[in-house]
Amino acid sequence: MAKSSFVLIVLLCSLIIPTKCYGHYSERSADVAASLFIFGDSFFDAGNNNYINTSGQANYYPYGETFFNYPSGRFCDGRILPDFIAEYANLPFIPPYLFPGNHDFKYGANFASGGAGALNETRQGFVINLKTQLGYLKKISNQLKQQMGYTDAKTLFSKAVYIFSVGSNDYSYPFDTNPAVLNSHTTQQYVGMVIGNITEVIQEIYNIGGRKVGFLSLGPIGCAPFARVLNKSGACFEKFTPFLKLHNKQLSIALKDLQSKLKGFKYSLVDVYSFMEERINHPSKYGFKEGKVGCCGSGPYRGNSSCGSKRGEKKYELCENVKDYVFFDNGHPTEKLYNQLATEAWSGKPNNPGTYNLEALFQSN
Repeated sequence: MAKSSFVLIVLLCSLIIPTKCYGHYSERSADVAASLFIFGDSFFDAGNNNYINTSGQANYYPYGETFFNYPSGRFCDGRILPDFIAEYANLPFIPPYLFPGNHDFKYGANFASGGAGALNETRQGFVINLKTQLGYLKKISNQLKQQMGYTDAKTLFSKAVYIFSVGSNDYSYPFDTNPAVLNSHTTQQYVGMVIGNITEVIQEIYNIGGRKVGFLSLGPIGCAPFARVLNKSGACFEKFTPFLKLHNKQLSIALKDLQSKLKGFKYSLVDVYSFMEERINHPSKYGFKEGKVGCCGSGPYRGNSSCGSKRGEKKYELCENVKDYVFFDNGHPTEKLYNQLATEAWSGKPNNPGTYNLEALFQSN
């Protein structure tokens, strides 16, 4: 599809069926708990990569096939986790920040970019990195202060919830492109750089007025279809594991430390690693039939980047019933999995004392 045609369809989508595509834009209702600002990678990208020069896009069939009936740019067959969270919070779907004509940010904004990491070097030049995403938030902060006045804008930002899915690409990308980066640091040093960048962004959000953040821990990406291809046996690619587990441990420590230092700071941390591991290894317990093979792709475990044939190989396979699968393509979950994860993130019991689920975070002062 030509880029001009794609943009035209997106614009028509926003005008004709906004509730299906990006959300219904109306005056804020009294029972909306808070705005929602979204940061991170392809787990949260609602289409920002459609508007930058990158091959990392999902704006073609069969992405979006089950809910939108249209490739919105989400790396999924339908809705992703932020869409469900927005629904639970009585918000519209939060559109991508770069969506043409998107100038109303009272509900929040989605800055996430497929392939992005916390480190500027991760896929540099082809993604919107976390620092740039923070810069977009600062622009919105200044804009809302002018539109609403300083006091009302400050209130909006203090009540808002800021959710993150970031870090996976910082560990997976170097294995593909530049292993020397990993070899030149100890695991502790490298994870420390990633966590350090995340912590700096949280501190900046706090300085703007943000008080409530929600994080996904990193999942077992070594067990995703793309990673199984790296192992001739088809087993999980365990070289990722030390980085992922240390990242999750250090992220928990960093958030707890920030809570002790920053007045009014609150956070939610969802254990995605255990959640995904359970469904990959025991899919039938959770209503799936297949936990290791992707619904869309080619090669062993459908682990090649060929879903939709826009990237990589020209031929690909597509499963008959996407609801049977944990993974939609070679690395991203299905809408059904995201729905289950959103339920856990929204109303599940927090793992650590003093933390919140997202429902409690939205409702807190």
